[in-house]
Amino acid sequence: MTPTQELQRPSIKTALPGPKSLEIINADQQYVTPSYPRPDYKLVADHASGVWITDPDGNVFLDCNAGVAVCSTGHCHPEVVAAVQKQVGELIHLCGTDFYYRHMPELGKKLNDIVPIDGPTKTHFANSGAEAIETALKLAMYHTRRQKFISFFGSFHGRTLGALSLTSSKRAQRLGFMRQALDVVHVPYPNCFRCPFNKGKCDDGSCCMGTVDWIEKLLFSTTTPPEEVAGIILEVVQGEGGYVPAPPEVVKALRRICDEHGIMLIVDEVQSGMGRTGKMFALDHHEGVKADIVCMAKGLGSGMPIGACTARADIMDWHKGAHASTFGGNPVALTAAIKTIELLERELVDNSREVGAYLESGLNKLKDKYDCIGDVRGFGMMLGVEFVKPGGNASVNESASSTAPDPELRDRIEMACYQKGLIILGCGANSIRWSPPLILTKENVDVALEIFDEAIAASV
Repeated sequence: MTPTQELQRPSIKTALPGPKSLEIINADQQYVTPSYPRPDYKLVADHASGVWITDPDGNVFLDCNAGVAVCSTGHCHPEVVAAVQKQVGELIHLCGTDFYYRHMPELGKKLNDIVPIDGPTKTHFANSGAEAIETALKLAMYHTRRQKFISFFGSFHGRTLGALSLTSSKRAQRLGFMRQALDVVHVPYPNCFRCPFNKGKCDDGSCCMGTVDWIEKLLFSTTTPPEEVAGIILEVVQGEGGYVPAPPEVVKALRRICDEHGIMLIVDEVQSGMGRTGKMFALDHHEGVKADIVCMAKGLGSGMPIGACTARADIMDWHKGAHASTFGGNPVALTAAIKTIELLERELVDNSREVGAYLESGLNKLKDKYDCIGDVRGFGMMLGVEFVKPGGNASVNESASSTAPDPELRDRIEMACYQKGLIILGCGANSIRWSPPLILTKENVDVALEIFDEAIAASV
C-alpha cells in the first residue's frame, strides 16, 4: 500500500531549525514575498517519502499535515512518480484549452463517475483550489443570470479577489483589500460545539437550525432576495475555520433551499475531498444530498498543481471562450490525478476511514485526559482538536462562554510537536488540524499520539 518506510520515529539531530535550514530561511526572507501565512515554527523540506520529511540538516519529521491536505498518497508515491516521469517524457504541455489530448476527457469521465452530483457532468480544469472556486462563481452567475452569493463565517475558499469575497476565516486574509469584488453575504456556520446562536444542540442531539432560519427568515426577507442569489457556497467540513463538520440536517436543508429558489449549491471539496474524510468526498457522508457544482484541488494530484470544477452538464452551458486557462488541465498534472484516484479507490479511501477512526479514538482518549481539549471532531483523516481554557472541556449543550478558546496554548503545542519531530498545523482560532497522508498506518498513529501527548503535557 505504501512506499517503503524503514523509519519508525522522527529523528531530530540538531537545534531546530538547523544551520542549513536557517540559510534557506534567511534567503527566503530576502527574496520571497512576506505575505505567505507560515506558522511560527520553521520547517524546511529537502526531500520526503511516504509520511517522512527530511530537512537539509538531516532531521526527519513525521508528517501529519501532508502539505495542508495535498499529498494524499504520501510524499513521492512510487506509482505517482512513475506515471509522472513517463508523462514528462511524452508530452509536458500543449494548452488543452486550444488543442486536444486524451488526459482531459479521461479524467473528466472519472470525475463524472465519482463526484456527488446527479446526472451527467462536465469539468473545467484549473491549477488550484482558488481557480476552481473562481470557475464555479463565474459559472453560477452565467447560468442563473444572478449576481449574489451566500457564504459562511469561518470559510476559506481562496485569496484571489472573487474567492476572497467568499473567504472569512481570518482578518489578515481581507485586511488591506477594501471592498469585496462580488456581492457576497456571510451567515453563521452551524458549529454545534461553539454554537453561534448560543443554543447548542437540541435535546434530541440535532442542530438548532439557526443557520437555516438566518437564511430563510432574515436574509431572504431583508437584504438578499432568493431570486437574486446565484449560489450558496458550502464547505461540508469547514477547513481553515477549524475542521468543523456541518450537521446533516443543515446540509439537507441547504439543498432544499437551493431547489426551492433555483440557487446553485456549490460544494467546496478542495480540502475535504479525495478520500480525506474516509469517503471520496465529504458530501458522500450526507446520503441523498447532491451538489450542483463541486470544486476540487489539493489531494486530487498528490502534490501536482491541479484544480477542477465539475458541474451538472446542463449547468455548464456557457459559450466558447467564456472561461479557459493556459496551464489548467496540464497533461502531467492530469496524469498524477488519474493515478491518485486509482490509488484512492484501490485502498487509500478505506485506509483513511479505518486508520482515521483509530486516530480519532486516540485523540478522544487525550480529550478525556486533558481538560484543555474542548472538542475532537471530523471524519477519516480530517480531524480537528480544539483547545480551550482550563475547565473548558464541556458538553456541546453548554454555552460558548464556558469553553473559552485558548489560541496561545494551541500555538505552544504546535511548536512543541515540531521540536519533537511531529508536523501538524493550526486552523481556526484555537484548533489543530490532523490531515496526514492517507497512507498513514496505525503504527504511525501510535507514535504521533505519543508525541502529541508529550507536547500537550509540556505546554499546559
